[in-house]
Amino acid sequence: MTRPLFPEITVNGTVLSAAEIAAEAQNHPAPAGKPGLAWRRAARALAIRRVLLDEAGRLGLTPPQTELAPGRLETQEEAQIRELLAQNVHPAPLSEEELRRVYDRNPEAYRAPSLYQPAHILFAASPDDAKMRAAAQQRGVAVLEKLLAAPGRFAALAREESACSSRDAGGQLGQLSSGDTVAEFEAAMEAAPVGDIHRQLAETRYGYHILRVDARAAGEILPFDAVRPRLAEASEKAHWAAAANAYLAGLLERAEIVGLDLDAVA
Repeated sequence: MTRPLFPEITVNGTVLSAAEIAAEAQNHPAPAGKPGLAWRRAARALAIRRVLLDEAGRLGLTPPQTELAPGRLETQEEAQIRELLAQNVHPAPLSEEELRRVYDRNPEAYRAPSLYQPAHILFAASPDDAKMRAAAQQRGVAVLEKLLAAPGRFAALAREESACSSRDAGGQLGQLSSGDTVAEFEAAMEAAPVGDIHRQLAETRYGYHILRVDARAAGEILPFDAVRPRLAEASEKAHWAAAANAYLAGLLERAEIVGLDLDAVA
């Protein structure tokens, strides 16, 4: 007799079918070489859902379904879980002192966006084409050597060499703020000297760049009052999540789950 690849899983006496676990597994990608991880993550998600629904049923919760989007209602099960959490998850309200402590722990996290005025010459290459990237890097190094010897040729070489539309402006990108470009390019703008050509090519998913930062202004740390609304929103979400996890942990401790070790699933 052939043994099943995964053991049968029951939650409070209800069997989680292989078909529903397989369907749920599509929402839980796993690293290459670990196909069983997606299955176990899916099984864990369904087990938690079953425990929540069982508790909602025990309490006799039958809330009306709400509209999630025009013409789209939540399912009855989604409504039950929503009502269950609404009735039983009550995080303590945040005080001004707590919010202030959160801010004071890392005020650097609340800076205004930095401003940059860069110019670049792009040697384009697809991120998954090693041969193309090697050629782009080689050409970039050659042009960079020319520019280090004659920096005044930047605009002319940008018009001749750059694969970016900014070549028509001599490579000038105008004023950029933090978040306006990809992380790799922003890191290069932070590392580059101001007013001089960066002596190293900047590598991004788009290829290789010769970079010159003409101006850079670090954003100032914003005062507590300016960031309080978003700080409060983020803290309230974190407090709610912690309270919800604590409530769920109590339900799982009382549940009867066979065939799945919830703590062993990453």
